[in-house]
Formats: sequence, C-alpha cells, structure tokens
Amino acid sequence: MYERCLRGQGQQLRAMRMEIPFTKLHGNGNDFVLIDEHEKIIIPDDMKGQFAALYCDRRFGIGADGVIYLSKSEKSTLRMRILQPDESEAEMCGNGIRCLAKYAFDTGYIKEFCTVETPAGEIGVAMGYQEDEFSATITMTTPKFDRKDIPSTGEGEYKQRIGEFDVYAVNTGVPHAVIIVDAIDAIDVEAVAPAIRNHVTFEKGANVNFVERTGSDSIRIRTFERGVEEETLSCGTGATASAAIVHKLGYTGDTVSVETRGGPLTIYLKDGAKMEGPATTVFFGKISY
Repeated sequence: MYERCLRGQGQQLRAMRMEIPFTKLHGNGNDFVLIDEHEKIIIPDDMKGQFAALYCDRRFGIGADGVIYLSKSEKSTLRMRILQPDESEAEMCGNGIRCLAKYAFDTGYIKEFCTVETPAGEIGVAMGYQEDEFSATITMTTPKFDRKDIPSTGEGEYKQRIGEFDVYAVNTGVPHAVIIVDAIDAIDVEAVAPAIRNHVTFEKGANVNFVERTGSDSIRIRTFERGVEEETLSCGTGATASAAIVHKLGYTGDTVSVETRGGPLTIYLKDGAKMEGPATTVFFGKISY
C-alpha cells in the first residue's frame, strides 16, 4: 500500500513537468533535502507534504529526515518551513536551521548573522567558517516548562510516570519528553519511545529523548523524533530540551556539552538558550519530471 501511495504522489508531482534542483545537507547526521524558493515557489504549498513523503524515503526517494523549504520573509531575513516524512510540518528544527544557514551563507543570501522566520517564532543565527568547518550558533526558543506551553494536559510543570520511566517535558520550539537513564545504550529506543511519543497527556504528541549524564556539564542523548517516527542521529531542539531539563534539575551549569549519535552540540542556557553546532553540504542534484 505504501508503495502505491508513493507512486500516486509521484504521478501528481510528475504532472508538474519541471526540473527541481535540490541540495542535500546534514547537521550531525540529521539530514535534509533543501528546496530553494528564494526567488519563486517551486513546490506548491498543497504538495509540499507529498513531496516530503516521497523524497524523504530512503529506498524510493533521496532519503532525509525532512524537507527544508527556504524562502524570503516579510519580517525576517529568511523563512524556513520543514515538512516531515509523515507530511506534517515541524514548528522548529535546530539542526535544520543550521543547514539552511549554511546553504544561504554559501549562496550569498546572508552574511554572518541573519534571522529566520519559523512557525515557532523568529530565530537568530550567527555563523561562519573556521578553516573548512562551518558552524552556527542558534538563538533557540526559550524553553517552556509549563504544561499549557508544551502543550500537555494538566497544570504546572510536567513530570509523570509513563510505564517504567519518570518523564519530564519541555517545549523548545517543539514539544519534547526527556527521560534520564543510567545508560542510553541499554534502551531499545524504537520499542519504548512510541508509547511516550503518543501518550494521551501530550496534546500534539512529543519527541522523546533518553539522556545519560556523563559529567558535571555533559550528557549523551538518543532521540525519537515525532514526524520522522524513528530514532534520528541528532536533534537540535532535543539536545536543547535535554540540556534544559538536566540544568533545571541542578545537574549541570549554564553550558552543557551534548553528545548525539551523529556528533557534538553545545547548549548555552544563560539568558535563554543557544545551540552551537556544525552543518555539512552532502551533494547537489536535480529531479527531472
């Protein structure tokens, strides 16, 4: 059935009769297909989700955790939309913004600082190269701990027992559940995360992060992403959420080193939240219809 669905989506897209340039990028292994709509709309809005479902597929498509649509903004330097493999739109994506920033910087749309319009609000980005390595520091959405902001049922801050886990929650642009465990490698993420991701208390679902403390200011995490519906190699908002929770619990200082499966990120929690990390261009391509 899924293959028939992909064929149907492909037939609709092929009816457009066009050539679509794209760029593949990743932030610590969290990978994206970027469509440049800076000058004109390439994929009609009512087909953006279908396009993501088709081309995020790692067997029948290009393969990605999401599709980034870059465009101009009336109030910010750039606008970013991210459509996920299940055709849903993510409000915010920290790794995705770094990838967008690298593409825009390399293309000449922006210089060392820009603002990006997202459904979660305007995000500031400072960036540049150190030798051949691109790095960006993102001014993240201020972490919100109240249940109404996650959003979640109930009142006050979120701490709830779900199955065998004590679950905390925070919104860092998107809702995140955070579970502190002794050893993340002992967790079967694909098996246990869906019940938490879909728990009735999370009104819009939640990403799920398993966190292992590795030092006074360092953690390791594994993240199951809502919309992707599987574990990803890295999640910027998840790293920020995990750091925010361990910091709030008094386990770390204001600067937290976060090791994701795809590489390191640094989260700064003084006066809000900032995230620093790399982005890499993988390849350029064209889809011909």
